[in-house]
Amino acid sequence: MGKKVAMLLLLIVAACQGEPYTEADFDVARRRMVEEQLAGRGIKSHAVLEAMAAVPRHEFVPENVRRFSYADEPLQIGYGQTISQPYIVAFMTEQLDPKPADRILEIGTGSGYQAAILARLVSEVYTIEIIEQLAKRAAADLKRLGYENVKVLAGDGYKGWPEHAPFDGIIVTCAPDHVPQPLVDQLRDGGRMIVPVGSPGMQELFLLRKRGTKVEQTAVLPVRFVPMTGKSHQ
Repeated sequence: MGKKVAMLLLLIVAACQGEPYTEADFDVARRRMVEEQLAGRGIKSHAVLEAMAAVPRHEFVPENVRRFSYADEPLQIGYGQTISQPYIVAFMTEQLDPKPADRILEIGTGSGYQAAILARLVSEVYTIEIIEQLAKRAAADLKRLGYENVKVLAGDGYKGWPEHAPFDGIIVTCAPDHVPQPLVDQLRDGGRMIVPVGSPGMQELFLLRKRGTKVEQTAVLPVRFVPMTGKSHQ
């Protein structure tokens, strides 16, 4: 039996027996997640692993799925949206290669979990969520948990956040069918963008680096994300 399946079964059994989860239980599950699902699958950045070990993913998911917080699975967060599986969050963050002084733009706030990971790694995080209810909930959770270097905007992420551009890095956690030009325009020279591109069920994660007027683009991983909505589909 695989380690991921074994951990998931233990969580299900505990839930069925009515055993409450304590912060200590979540701490143990989070450490195991980092060791087995992340470091064990090739995530090498110590900074990313430390951030993943520090941020309480269970604080960013609804109560009814909290017991599955540290399983390597996406979870429903309402409004047809999901929180990405931990490995994908770690992988995309590592690919972005954030530095302490960086200013990062995130498109698709969702639960706020990815923004919280980035907040531990960079100077400023700007994150946009098109579903207003999710934006408000994420902003409240991020504030409650002390992530004061994150600014949340309810709006169309396709357009980016030009008032705060240029950004050192951009991470997109919903899938457009093409790379949004406004986001490329808001990336500084030498900056990086990680973005899933494609139709539902047939997406590729691309890493882009901007060099002057040119953009280098590399496919790095097949993925499955919720589609980007808003102007990208008009």
